[in-house]
Amino acid sequence: MHNNFLKAVASCAVIAFLTACSQAPPAPSAETKKTEEPKKASEPVAAQTAFFEMYKPARTWAPDLLVLSLASNEVPGFRNEDGKAAMWTAVFVSPSRREARTFFYAIADQGTTIHKGVEIGGAQPWTGMTAKSQPFQITEFTVNSDVAYKTASIKAEAWLKKHPGMPVIMALGKTSRFPGPVWYIQWGTTKLGYAAYVNATTGDFIGK
Repeated sequence: MHNNFLKAVASCAVIAFLTACSQAPPAPSAETKKTEEPKKASEPVAAQTAFFEMYKPARTWAPDLLVLSLASNEVPGFRNEDGKAAMWTAVFVSPSRREARTFFYAIADQGTTIHKGVEIGGAQPWTGMTAKSQPFQITEFTVNSDVAYKTASIKAEAWLKKHPGMPVIMALGKTSRFPGPVWYIQWGTTKLGYAAYVNATTGDFIGK
């Protein structure tokens, strides 16, 4: 089931887009320079921060959109921890269009494949829900990733003490196994790891 769940939240291919300002901002004055604070470095974010940035352009694509999945991704140079990630991937579907579209949100640029901010993938045909992948309403997604992570980590406390520093994957989705969307949190790998499910609407731990 773990592998099936992760496959259900697999991303489509990236189609990068670039934006540019039409005019450079004026140079700061000497007085301004004195009062400026150092620019804060980008930090991993909880899922809802990234999700709602992606949701804005997604709504213009399809007003009837539903959420199919949301998953954390790695960005070199940043460490995903405490339910926060440097990159998130969301897949939305449109029942009227019969299409799915993938959106990406990253906190920083990395080479030519990862770009800071929101990127939009191309639309692909969507044949509808299956037992392993079912869309859900945005109103069902009320529990943020950091909250779900904390709930799961309490249950995994003994295992985590024996296996410190393990990488973590977080994925949000819905299958026929559960009545609503759930967070899937996995430390380590499917062979050597610990996985847990947390209800994405109530925040309850529902198994491992």
